[in-house]
Amino acid sequence: MIQAVVDNVYWQMSLDRKTPALKQLQGHIWRAAFADGTVKAEFFEDVVPAIRKWRQAGMKVYIYSSGSVEAQKLLFGYSTEGDILELFDGHFDTKIGHKIESESYRRIATSIGCSPNNILFLTDVTREANAAEEADVHVAVVVRPGNAGLTDDEKSYFNLITSFNELFLPSST
Repeated sequence: MIQAVVDNVYWQMSLDRKTPALKQLQGHIWRAAFADGTVKAEFFEDVVPAIRKWRQAGMKVYIYSSGSVEAQKLLFGYSTEGDILELFDGHFDTKIGHKIESESYRRIATSIGCSPNNILFLTDVTREANAAEEADVHVAVVVRPGNAGLTDDEKSYFNLITSFNELFLPSST
């Protein structure tokens, strides 16, 4: 029975499944490694300074990830930048809905008391970008080393950024 569970976990991981149960399991495994200092999250050098700038400008910042809220809090609580959880107003995972479903973005907007067209969603996955746009959310696709490649149509359609410093947000200028 244990081997069957292990095989199923490996199978789901090989298909890059984003199931809530798998993400929760990931969170439990990560908890021990982050808490004892074995693992620390690293971010691209532009990320944390940009978020600090947005916060100083009065913007709210939320995380919506296929990783569980617990895993998100571990990443941002145990990072090479220290504990940066105070930079975020909230966290969402697939319990609110899958990231490729437009209704998920509407639910987030309702949850935070904001019109979808006042939200900017940053992602590296174009299926998520399409879903967010369907919900009237603004989108920028982040192009970073290691991300999946984009088609020529995706490159011409989406607003692409390679650094958070490329974002010029209304209340931060």
